[in-house]
Amino acid sequence: MEKTTASDGREAAATKPLLFLLAATCAATVANLYYIQPLLSQVADTFRVSDSRAGAAATATQLGYALGLFFLVPLGDRVERRGLITKTTFFSGIFLFAAGSATSLPLLLASSFALGLSTIVPQLIVPLTAHLSKPEDRGGNIGFVMSGLLIGILLSRVFSGFLGDAFGWRSVFHTMSAAMLALALLLRFLLPASPAQTNEPYRRLLASLRPLVRTQPVLRESAVNGFLMFGAFSAFWTSLVFLLRTPAFGMGSREAGLFGLAGIGGALIAPLVGRLADRKGARFSVGIGVLLSASAYVVFLFSGRSIAGLIVGVVLLDLGNQSGQVSNQTRIQALSDEMRSRINTVFMVSYFIGGSVGTSLSAALWGMMGWNGVCLAGGGMMLLAILFHFVVYHPRSGGTDEPA
Repeated sequence: MEKTTASDGREAAATKPLLFLLAATCAATVANLYYIQPLLSQVADTFRVSDSRAGAAATATQLGYALGLFFLVPLGDRVERRGLITKTTFFSGIFLFAAGSATSLPLLLASSFALGLSTIVPQLIVPLTAHLSKPEDRGGNIGFVMSGLLIGILLSRVFSGFLGDAFGWRSVFHTMSAAMLALALLLRFLLPASPAQTNEPYRRLLASLRPLVRTQPVLRESAVNGFLMFGAFSAFWTSLVFLLRTPAFGMGSREAGLFGLAGIGGALIAPLVGRLADRKGARFSVGIGVLLSASAYVVFLFSGRSIAGLIVGVVLLDLGNQSGQVSNQTRIQALSDEMRSRINTVFMVSYFIGGSVGTSLSAALWGMMGWNGVCLAGGGMMLLAILFHFVVYHPRSGGTDEPA
């Protein structure tokens, strides 16, 4: 197996500067998927469509991302990662510009789908981080990189909310298009070379995904958990702006973005969650994440029509989602070194399909039932997550061979 090498030919390692670079890149690139969420009401006004129809732009981005995970991320095992990361970052910049220039909702949906398809950089970085890390440090290092990912998710909403409120939603996409093109150039010179881990043909790479699902019970469990938890996470964030623009609040894109700041705590505890997973077992910390996210929806249901209730719920939801994702990544990245990108593909495809389901359900049920419909969508997914984690996949039920 070839090793990842630094520019001077030495084997690369998970040094602090490299981890900072990887975390910052995760933050900058994953944000592309979320700029649209606080701007949906502006998009609806621009194209003169309902809020629920405008919500299709967020769904299209997540569906495109899921397909990118399936068809492009497995290439991380077969081709040199630095080149793949650089190219996909470049194309993200192109599609951001296309989305910001869309003259109709169908064109925005197509551009959003293409943007999601190309925004796979974080899911190439996580396997790279695991590959560079010593086994005893893997959870902590993944948690550190994942903290960058969550900071990118949360601050993307703050940034797009403020910039969109001041200059319109198109300015967000045009500004970040230029930023992505500059980042692609920077990564070409700063990232270490990362040789391929396999010479398998592309068709066989994709064909190997099904046996992975069949033979790896921990991967199956993590994929189901990720589907449900990120679905509940997306259900809230998709419809928050719709709630805030009602007469009860009288707010808009800027305020929806500001709620992202309430979730920064989730990003800050990510390295701690990773170290907890290293010490007590990743399944234990997944369970903590499930309970935190489920508690968030109890708060949303009974207190979500107040600012204080929303803030408390956001903190719980982001802490829970981050705990679950870091812990699930720690579990699955320990399964195989040669197949890390494909293992990550299975998990993240399920994760973001769950996100698109949560987004679609939330937008649709908002149109039918208002905020109670959003709570039904996200809370229902969290009830299923509790059932699967504590009953279906509990070790005593024979659902997993990993200790509790």
